[in-house]
Amino acid sequence: MSGRFSFWQKAEPEPSGAGPVVTVPVEPVIDPTIVLKDRLLDERVKLHGVLIDELNLSAIEKVGDQERRRQVGAMVQDYVDRERLVLNAQEIEGLIDEVLDEMTGLGPLEPLLKDPTINDILINTHRTIYVERAGVLEPTPVRFKDEQHLLRVINKMVSAIGRRVDESSPMVDARLADGSRVNVAVRPVAVDGPLVSIRKFSKRPYTMERLVEVDALRPQMAEFLAAAVRAKTTLLVSGGTGSGKTTMLNALSNFISEKERLLTIEDAAELQLQQPHVGRLETRPPNMEGKGEIRQRELVKNALRMRPDRIILGEVRGEEAFDMLQAMNTGHEGSLSTIHANTPRDAMARLEQMVGMAGLSMSTSSIRSQIVAAIRLVVQLQRFSDGKRRCVSVSEVTGMEGDTIQMQEIFRFHRTGTEEDGTVRGHFQATGVRPRIVAELQAHGVQLATSMFDPSRPL
Repeated sequence: MSGRFSFWQKAEPEPSGAGPVVTVPVEPVIDPTIVLKDRLLDERVKLHGVLIDELNLSAIEKVGDQERRRQVGAMVQDYVDRERLVLNAQEIEGLIDEVLDEMTGLGPLEPLLKDPTINDILINTHRTIYVERAGVLEPTPVRFKDEQHLLRVINKMVSAIGRRVDESSPMVDARLADGSRVNVAVRPVAVDGPLVSIRKFSKRPYTMERLVEVDALRPQMAEFLAAAVRAKTTLLVSGGTGSGKTTMLNALSNFISEKERLLTIEDAAELQLQQPHVGRLETRPPNMEGKGEIRQRELVKNALRMRPDRIILGEVRGEEAFDMLQAMNTGHEGSLSTIHANTPRDAMARLEQMVGMAGLSMSTSSIRSQIVAAIRLVVQLQRFSDGKRRCVSVSEVTGMEGDTIQMQEIFRFHRTGTEEDGTVRGHFQATGVRPRIVAELQAHGVQLATSMFDPSRPL
């Protein structure tokens, strides 16, 4: 038992005849670093309250970083002396940093937001925070003092962009000042306490070259997709949650000419387009009276009056699908969008369902004809069990046969197995199909080597 539980210690057996062996409980070993972290957390929250009472926050926010740190540092040192806290110089400096984060930032989340290796921050009530690094989830020692502490930080996040979250409106999408995407759910829908998901904004947007470097796709696939975007081929990026759809959309947008006017439409603005002529539109939730909501469909309609060359819809998820297809079929070729679906065929089915949500009396055949006329390529992404995100298929929409949408796969990722450490094995390959749009690409002055579609040549 002593090998399994540190808080029980088995007594040494006594000599024969000396009586039975006795198991004696001992005190559990307490990690002093955990005690220190808990104490500093409590003191930081207390100190924050003191500073709010004693400092002119509106004035201190206007001074420079050095002066702010000097004033807060002096008050922290005074507080430490007054409360007789036994802290060394390094611990005091750390306390100053945390108090500054609490005052001007998002408290315990600031170190996680500053860590470039973290992609996602997942808060499961005030007690537990997970992060994702390189596609793998791991727990962190960071936590909030209590639920009220977490709610204060949540309200700071959402109020910055004029949104609110409370019992009457318990779910909200928002974004941080750096562009990171935030989703919040609080009581009563979050039964055990607030749930927060933060998709961090990449300081260095992924280019197609970087996606090739990390083996998300092969150079031939990247070359083909780049050519399609340059030639104003309308393209749909499909994939599950966290599969890298927005990252791929950003990378593809780099091949749009700087002479074109782009309009982006998103629920929470997160696209990082590099072109000089970009207009960004964002949806708005209803106010406290249930009024003032602006949906994606209204933004798509309005965008058509703003003389766009291309419309980039961050994600098509509802009735705006009809207006998007109309735009793509009326002079806005080369538009891009993403959709939640597990296969290219599923993407077509979901798009069809969304068009039906517009409430128009259109037959199934008519809806599918609209889709075929608008969408030319579907790029399918997948996040694998080892955390890597890959482009698993590039498919071309070729037309209609009867009432069925016809598609042909051009490139695919073939999974061959899994290593002992969980790494997914596989390789990219061409299917041998020559895309019909090659002729259109050539008409736009884009020449592609026919060898890239040869299945006998490795990608």
